[in-house]
Amino acid sequence: MDQDICFGNIVVDCNDEQKLCRFYKQLLGWEKREMYGHPAVRSENGLVFLFIEDEEYVSPIWPDQLNKQQKQMHFDFQVDDVAAAVQRAESLGAVKAKSQFGGENFVTMLDPAGHPFCLCAKG
Repeated sequence: MDQDICFGNIVVDCNDEQKLCRFYKQLLGWEKREMYGHPAVRSENGLVFLFIEDEEYVSPIWPDQLNKQQKQMHFDFQVDDVAAAVQRAESLGAVKAKSQFGGENFVTMLDPAGHPFCLCAKG
């Protein structure tokens, strides 16, 4: 096994890379950067979301539906106050998913490009 491999960036496909970068910068408070000619945000500990615009991008459907674009992954963000985090995310352009499965533990949101993410109570 090659020990020279380490985790790099999380690349997020979308229909408007600047808009999605602004959303996550405001939501997470991370530093805005540019990498490989694309906008990105970087956390204090070095985690990077790199946004790539794709003309053929199709938003995923949540929850999954047969023969529809399905999510490939989603982000879980830990928060002190789920209700306050939901309000903040909505004020920045996210929408609360119509279907919810987390009870009081988490709320599923959709970012401006339609990617699902969860705001989870710290446990």
